[in-house]
Amino acid sequence: MSNLDNKQNEESFSSALGSVIKSNTRQYTMIAALLLIWIIFSILTGGVFLTSRNLSNLFMQMVHIGILACGMLLVIVAGNIDLSVGTVLGTLGALAAWMISLKGINPAIAILITIAAGFLVGCWHGYWIAFRNVLPWVVTLSSFMAFKGITLLITKGVTIGEFQLSFKAIGQNYIPELFMKDSPFHVTTFILFVIAIIAFVISEINTRKNRIRNGFTVLRPSLAGAKVVIISLAILGVGLVFSSYRGIPYAIVILLMVAGIFAILTSRTPFGRFVFAIGGNIEAARLSGVNIRKTIMTICILMGTLTGVASIVFTARLNAATTAAGNLFELDTIAACIIGGTSPSGGVGTIFGVIIGALVMASLDNGMSLMNLPLMIQYIVKGFILLLAVWIDIANRKR
Repeated sequence: MSNLDNKQNEESFSSALGSVIKSNTRQYTMIAALLLIWIIFSILTGGVFLTSRNLSNLFMQMVHIGILACGMLLVIVAGNIDLSVGTVLGTLGALAAWMISLKGINPAIAILITIAAGFLVGCWHGYWIAFRNVLPWVVTLSSFMAFKGITLLITKGVTIGEFQLSFKAIGQNYIPELFMKDSPFHVTTFILFVIAIIAFVISEINTRKNRIRNGFTVLRPSLAGAKVVIISLAILGVGLVFSSYRGIPYAIVILLMVAGIFAILTSRTPFGRFVFAIGGNIEAARLSGVNIRKTIMTICILMGTLTGVASIVFTARLNAATTAAGNLFELDTIAACIIGGTSPSGGVGTIFGVIIGALVMASLDNGMSLMNLPLMIQYIVKGFILLLAVWIDIANRKR
């Protein structure tokens, strides 16, 4: 009887595990793809790819795309598209550089003005899309061309650079070591990640209790425990990467703050539900009382504001504003969303997914650069990866 019970438990565990995998196919597929990319590049680069220094730089390289992707998620989930984020980022970065480097404006004031300018760009897009019913791709394509000209107008075709240390710190510096300043291991960063693991475990326990109290289904204890252990180990692994180099970059802190805010916004607010409802079925959303114009206007404003934030981080890391800044960032941003499981048809997507998608895009750029592959080959590979991601989305929808 004992053996029979064990067999039944094993079968139920297997069936439960299979059910979890089937219901989270997108997430597991993209995580597996990211790990596979890392393994392949590690082999092809003789282990250089997975060194702490390179992985830390990799995370730094994906910050601006990750920030843009958080806004683009809302745009695509609502069934729209923004083709202008790259050129707008370049223009806003040039504006910040012009104010700080050429006009001597205080960096803090310049940052606020730049983000406010991004807000106004979002208002401009929202006015034409939400209130004048112009197609999103037409509005943003016109901005794509117009802001190219504005960037040239600001920079006059030359590079603007060399900023104050306080501004460069946003894109280049790391949080300070508070405990063992002479140690090669960044203890402060490690402690912060341990705190993050503890917070995650407490959050999972409380969420499980609340779901049980309200009569919702929950994972089997064994599966829930396995989930907590795996995610905790992943957080610890990232923490060891940063701790083994120079700690957590300020840019990563900004990205985590943006991702956290937008994760709450998309999953735990009426606005988030409205966005997904519009992308799922706009007519049904309208009949349900959703204010379509207000929601789309808000999406555009959030996208413009995040573009301002991303422009600050990117310009600070580059320590310069160039006429080519932001070139094709819109394609990388859209690709990050789609690779991260956001459906091009709208209605489906997560912040966690777009961050993983941004990591995939940055990993491809970083790995192929380490291998010294020609630029044309890099574009071909990234294009193929994007096509594959869309095909997977179509296959999942059919299934």
